[in-house]
Amino acid sequence: MDLFEKIAANRGPLGSHSHYAHGYFAFPKLEGEIKPRMIFRGKEVLTWSLNNYLGLANHPEVRKADAEGAAEYGMALPMGARMMSGNSNLHEQLESELAEFVAKPDCMLLNFGYQGVVSIIDAMVGRHDVIVYDAESHACIIDGVRLHQGKRFVYTHNDMASLEKQLERAKRITDETGGGILVITEGVFGMSGNQGDLRGVIALKDKYEFRLFVDDAHGFGTMGATGAGTGEEQGVQDGIDLYFSTFAKSMASIGAFVAGPENVIEYLRYNMRSQIFAKSLPMPLVVGALKRLELLRTQPELKENLWTVVRALQSGLREKGLNIGTTTSPVTPVLLQGQLSDATQITFDLRENHGIFCSIVVYPVVPKGVIMLRLIPTAVHSLDDVAVTIKAFEAVAEKLNKGLYSKAEVPAGL
Repeated sequence: MDLFEKIAANRGPLGSHSHYAHGYFAFPKLEGEIKPRMIFRGKEVLTWSLNNYLGLANHPEVRKADAEGAAEYGMALPMGARMMSGNSNLHEQLESELAEFVAKPDCMLLNFGYQGVVSIIDAMVGRHDVIVYDAESHACIIDGVRLHQGKRFVYTHNDMASLEKQLERAKRITDETGGGILVITEGVFGMSGNQGDLRGVIALKDKYEFRLFVDDAHGFGTMGATGAGTGEEQGVQDGIDLYFSTFAKSMASIGAFVAGPENVIEYLRYNMRSQIFAKSLPMPLVVGALKRLELLRTQPELKENLWTVVRALQSGLREKGLNIGTTTSPVTPVLLQGQLSDATQITFDLRENHGIFCSIVVYPVVPKGVIMLRLIPTAVHSLDDVAVTIKAFEAVAEKLNKGLYSKAEVPAGL
């Protein structure tokens, strides 16, 4: 079959809905400055879909640093890959400060988070090594694992008995091949909001010889006493061998980093293909990241404000009988039972009648019959925002339970 004909016949589980979803349910356009209230299709909406955890996207000091960095350096500098011609003192300064903040000996900047995770996995393991990873790992981890030419085993989400079973299988293989074992999990899982059981994973190191790689995209800046992440939150930062996070969440920017032992980070610098063969992170992004990191360190009220909003939102939703799962982080999923048609009606109702914009998650990201409305609280939301949202969700849940959405139709031409 011709490749294009094959695509036309099968658009994929999400793409099959693009004829009505595009521009409204998928690929929507939020306009205006990044803040709790933005414009969607000409109307103001209270938005809970931005990973701007600490409100840094429009922090005046951040805006000033970004503007000054762009004015001084432009977006082209440095020109070339880090290894060839794209290194600078500021890149190295940011790496040093990030390493110190997350209590690791060394650090390497990455251009993008998704690309970075895929490439770290690719560089760290060979065909004689074995990967063991959590079943609910982010797509970037799954894609990195797919590149692996050796064995890989998945363990049931946060189930230490399942992990140990897979480690036993992995060890039998590495005893024969002479390879090593890499365990991969997340600090905070971005859909459920659960923390990875880092303490439980690390406890198994005494029995099994493995290295631990943690993707803490949603934990960096939000978890732990200083915001250094989920390892700090659980008191096991030392047990994390490779610590990764992105700038796309709490830092409200572009880029990422991986931190760990000096010899391992040095190895990655010279072996990560996605960095060796890619342009260096532009200077204004580096300057902006230095300012963002400074604010993470010096303004603890940012994280305190975030958690004030988180606690109010999550406790309020629970009090109204809404299911938010077992989240222990700012990520706040609201789990409802219904079909795709219900999901579209609920989203339309929230946006058009209640002025609430949040992300909608349906199968295949969650099981069939489950509708997840995902809320991301930030430090710049207010308690009034929380009250409005809880009232809206209570009304939506009541209509769903009465079966009213199944009888309605979303207007054509969205």
